Amino acid sequence: MTLEEVQARLEDGIENSEVSMEGDGCNCSAVIVSPVFEGLSLLQRQRLVLGLVKEEIKSGELHALSVKTFTPEER
Repeated sequence: MTLEEVQARLEDGIENSEVSMEGDGCNCSAVIVSPVFEGLSLLQRQRLVLGLVKEEIKSGELHALSVKTFTPEER
């Protein structure tokens, strides 16, 4: 899975998000900014994001995804 594919999946799945990616296709990190994260705990944010790529992680197509999440105010 390419960085562009991961980024598109996250942007499509998280409303009003800005996603920046680093790494390679199977080991990457994402910084995601979205008002959707307002009021959510860190764990809830992680679950929301990782739920969007759980099948790719399970299949091994995406080996690891490190996630940092922020609301626009936290940026």
